[in-house]
Amino acid sequence: MRKIPNHGTLRMTKVAYPLGLCLGLFIYVVYIKWHRASATQAFFTVAGAASGARWGQQARSSLGSTTRGHEVFYGIMFDAGSTGTRVHVFQFSQPPGETPTLTHETFKALKPGLSAYADDVEKSAQGIQELLDVAKQEIPFDFWKVTPLVLKATAGLRLLPGEKAQKLLQKVKEVFKASPFLVGDDCVSIMNGTDEGSLKTPGRSSVGMLDLGGGSTQITFLPQVEGTLQASPPGHLTALQMFNRTYKLYSHSYLGLGLMSARLAILGGVEGKPVKDGKDLVSPCLSPGFKGEWEHAEITYRISGQKAGSLHELCASRVSEVLQNKVHRTEEVEHVDFYAFSYYYDLAASVGLIDAEKGGSLVVGDFEIAAKYVCRTLETQPHSSPFVCMDLTYITLLLQEFGFPRDKVLKLTRKIDNVETSWALGAIFHYIDSLNREKSPAL
Repeated sequence: MRKIPNHGTLRMTKVAYPLGLCLGLFIYVVYIKWHRASATQAFFTVAGAASGARWGQQARSSLGSTTRGHEVFYGIMFDAGSTGTRVHVFQFSQPPGETPTLTHETFKALKPGLSAYADDVEKSAQGIQELLDVAKQEIPFDFWKVTPLVLKATAGLRLLPGEKAQKLLQKVKEVFKASPFLVGDDCVSIMNGTDEGSLKTPGRSSVGMLDLGGGSTQITFLPQVEGTLQASPPGHLTALQMFNRTYKLYSHSYLGLGLMSARLAILGGVEGKPVKDGKDLVSPCLSPGFKGEWEHAEITYRISGQKAGSLHELCASRVSEVLQNKVHRTEEVEHVDFYAFSYYYDLAASVGLIDAEKGGSLVVGDFEIAAKYVCRTLETQPHSSPFVCMDLTYITLLLQEFGFPRDKVLKLTRKIDNVETSWALGAIFHYIDSLNREKSPAL
């Protein structure tokens, strides 16, 4: 029997924009997209970074470190995802009287994810220490004690039993406490899926973001239509206070609708539960006659395809069943400029819809066209990824369920104005901001 790799190995450099920690990134994206081009008209700057910079200045004052008149500071964010653990080492520079900007990022990833050590937490420490050594190499010694160190776990750990997840996080915290970096009591946590935001500037359309990770998927934008606010279900709106004004944001994270979790549901499996008697999971989204194995969340499943037929039609029907009544639809997304990340990017690149390195723009209908072509090809010949028909069909219908029309343009990118788009960037802003508030509550 041929073993099929877990295509969490698709090049997924960024996992998920966790709600509650991405606000800094959203503001930052708006800043670099518009503020630099029209500084006199820009309405928003990087709120999290600006307040974080005040804390950074306090911390740096004892070091007296500047580069060409620019203040420099660092932040370390660990991303504990479902398929791996990643470290982001951020360097920021702040010209006198201006907003800080990201000047450098070092990134390294290790597999498997923390959840793989649920039954042997001691083994998790080695990988964490290896990534900490990367931070030590990148950050000057004099900055270590004032550089915040944080780990945020995404959907992978949320799917573990609570006691196992907490033991893993406690081990990470022990390793962090032994490091030379700035570590708080809240340095290690699992993200809870609330409070994410997007901003706009006067005279320009709102910016929204879509993310498709392994275990969850997120959508965020700033509504401009009162009907959107009125029709939003509980848990889909959050308030953002900024510059003495309050903004209502549409933000929601759907746990269980990330690409890997969706695959399992489409195959007919249940998260965290092996199939009884070792039976195959059979799916109309796999090639007729196909047999193989797939590993997800440390469980290996035997999988197989169904009888011949129109693969795309059968697969679309099955995906529709999985998505039925799971996603809230809003018409306003048609009028918002959306960026899409993670598996949206990876799948589009894998079938040639965008450049694998540079990204690009496409319309939602391009995913459907690609899905139909790949599914039709799989009816008669094998493909390097047995899941490509399933994945493209899932993305197509997920976007339609959100309310995106087929001609809606999406921007798929890993960088905006040479700045890497990562939820970790927003998360470290958020954390530095909280340190600033603790140290200087009057600011």
